[in-house]
Amino acid sequence: MLAGPTASGKSAVALRLASMTGGEVVTVDSMQIYRGLDIGTAKPGPGERGEAPHHLLDVVEPDAPFDTGRFRMLALEVVQAILNRGRLPVLCGGTGLYFKALLYGLDAMPRGEGTLRAELEGTPLPELVAELRSRDPAASARIDLANPRRVQRAVELLRLTGRPLEDSRRCWGSVPDRVSGMVLLLERDRADLAARIDRRVEQMFASGLVEETRGLLARGLGGNRTAMQAIGYRQVVEHLGGERDLAATVACVKQRTRQLARRQMTWFRHQLPCRPVPVEREERAELTARRILKIWSEELGGAGSRAAGGGRRAPGTVPGSEAKENH
Repeated sequence: MLAGPTASGKSAVALRLASMTGGEVVTVDSMQIYRGLDIGTAKPGPGERGEAPHHLLDVVEPDAPFDTGRFRMLALEVVQAILNRGRLPVLCGGTGLYFKALLYGLDAMPRGEGTLRAELEGTPLPELVAELRSRDPAASARIDLANPRRVQRAVELLRLTGRPLEDSRRCWGSVPDRVSGMVLLLERDRADLAARIDRRVEQMFASGLVEETRGLLARGLGGNRTAMQAIGYRQVVEHLGGERDLAATVACVKQRTRQLARRQMTWFRHQLPCRPVPVEREERAELTARRILKIWSEELGGAGSRAAGGGRRAPGTVPGSEAKENH
């Protein structure tokens, strides 16, 4: 499993890994599952998909609901199917909660209740933040307090369970059918990552992010609270609504993306058993992939390298399922 913050180069490395091992990429990304959210999510294009099969891209329309439970179910099915074909699943993405659901299973969090959710949606964000800070300081320190959906869900769980969020998550891992494997975390120097983020954002706007967002709004993007949290799209929607000019929007997206990258790294380091993989500035994806294959070979007895002919379970496999050799 390959994790990392946005713009760290993980997709290119995953593609090289899949090409080198005869594997298939399983995308672990909460926004790339939406059809049409292409430019703003840096979704792999036809060229990359032609080099190696990619799964869990373009799963639902931008106005459709999608949650962690559905992702987990689909991902487990895809991983098992890849293993049944005798190939290596390379799970890659930046959505930490999805990785955690695959590794440990899902908790028994209560589903939202319509009346309460409507009440929370109608409550000013500062009031919800104040309630969360008062009742669950630990949760308020971890989540993005500028994200209305995250704050609403945290307060909703507090009111439904009467317990701090972490107490409600004690039962993570109770589901036996889950993915097993090493999580390799790409780490870049902060200045290097910031520069990569800035270049990516500029390229997204040059490639037509504003036009793509206009089209998505016509397809119902504005009505999907989850998809509207995607950095880039949300800011462009605000730009189209007259909140800021284009130059200020580009700067805002850069800033929000850098903030997201920092939160992602903090989450991965504290929530998952990650093996850091430092990546040098200008290091080619192929070199990073070869280093990762060496790590897999050394730490998993060769399971990470098909060429080595290892017979142990490959990283990111379902317990009880053995990866067949791919000749």
